[in-house]
Amino acid sequence: QVRLAESGGGLVQAGGSLRLSCAASGGRFSLNAMGWYRQAPGTQRELVAAIIGQSTNYADSVKGRFTISRDNAKNTVYLQMNSLKPEDTAVYYCNTYPSSWAWGQGTQVTVSS
Repeated sequence: QVRLAESGGGLVQAGGSLRLSCAASGGRFSLNAMGWYRQAPGTQRELVAAIIGQSTNYADSVKGRFTISRDNAKNTVYLQMNSLKPEDTAVYYCNTYPSSWAWGQGTQVTVSS
């Protein structure tokens, strides 16, 4: 049973930064492409960033502001978020890309204007 535990969210002013972490346990982390997803109230969950081997992909809305990385030795994937905007407010989740594991609790990111 794979378990995903996201952390690092919080309340930040527009223009600020946060670094999210997601620790995976019970799965073959290093063999999977990983992604960060987010879901704002009343919207569908969307892919924000993915890391596939040495390559990374980003949603247009976060390109140039967010950076995804991973540490396979720690079974952890990270999302560095800079120049945050109020529209980045959402619950952020990690999962494989495409998603195949059970979702974790997510971590709330709130950006005030």
